[in-house]
Amino acid sequence: MRELRVDLGDRSYPIFIQSGLLANTDLLASYLSKQILIVTNETVAPLYGEGLRVALATRSDLTVELLALPDGESYKNLDTLSLIFDRLLELRFNRNATLLALGGGVVGDMCGFAAACYQRGVNFVQVPTTVLSQVDSSVGGKTGVNHPLGKNMIGAFYQPQAVLIDLDVLDSLPSRELSAGLAEVIKYGLIYDESFFEWLEVNMPKLIALDKTALEYAIEESCAIKARVVAQDEREGGLRAILNLGHTFGHAIEAHQGYGKWLHGEAVAVGMLMALDLSVRLGWIERAVLVRARALNEAANLPVDGPSNMSPDDYLGYMAVDKKVLDKKLRLVLLSELGKALVTEDFDHDKLLACLNSFCTEV
Repeated sequence: MRELRVDLGDRSYPIFIQSGLLANTDLLASYLSKQILIVTNETVAPLYGEGLRVALATRSDLTVELLALPDGESYKNLDTLSLIFDRLLELRFNRNATLLALGGGVVGDMCGFAAACYQRGVNFVQVPTTVLSQVDSSVGGKTGVNHPLGKNMIGAFYQPQAVLIDLDVLDSLPSRELSAGLAEVIKYGLIYDESFFEWLEVNMPKLIALDKTALEYAIEESCAIKARVVAQDEREGGLRAILNLGHTFGHAIEAHQGYGKWLHGEAVAVGMLMALDLSVRLGWIERAVLVRARALNEAANLPVDGPSNMSPDDYLGYMAVDKKVLDKKLRLVLLSELGKALVTEDFDHDKLLACLNSFCTEV
């Protein structure tokens, strides 16, 4: 078993990575209270949810219930969030309850936000079932829901008690979801570790083929990078914002197209190329970095072009309500070199427009 730690003082917690980890109910139960609500979705529930509920319920001291939410990014909203509160109140769960998030990023974000809010805060545990949630959304305590005017604009920073990553659940992951998760893996190489990016260039075929040794390494490295960044800047006051490479552009794509039409990782994949394109136009990185990133996207079966029906004004409209806008100034995560990112508002607006135009040639 691989074990990492997110170092946040009295809110520190472990990340466990291993094949077959979901069956290790002894480890999982050590992070649970006596009242447990497993929050999952209608896709994951029949695969893993009911089996986990039964396995935990065999312990006489535990009350274990299961809630399956509608599946998809389009349901990541306040109405769906209320279903979690409804069930907790129906069960009369108290402050000693634990919410167990079993699913991808949508489930984890909503379950964590519900845990932050219910009776002003109850415990929760992350058991992510997609690559994207394993390497990104389950770690770091960002929770929340979407609003029609912006992605993840309503939420809270709220850390889990533990993150348990079972590599075997990826065997049932659709190939499109696998690729979407690999976008976030590529991101870590771009922003933090050039050698990891080079490793991905060589080993992407193994990741696409679900090679467990390669997946374990990629997931562990990704989680380790995120854990280091979060430990230094939990609430995104500075350094942590580099984890949003491509996200400002990508969130605009998601909001414009309608949540769920483009998977989050697909939108981020194109957004990262846009950020690199702007970095090239500013003279900060060589075009070769952009070319390599584009090739890696293609190797991961990720898109390299934005939606054909978006204009520069469409992008700018959604980017104007991005969380990184400060004092009406748009801040972007860009690269100063491969493996090193920065957050800046100091860029030529005309070059941003040129970048957007280059990705909107069909409009």
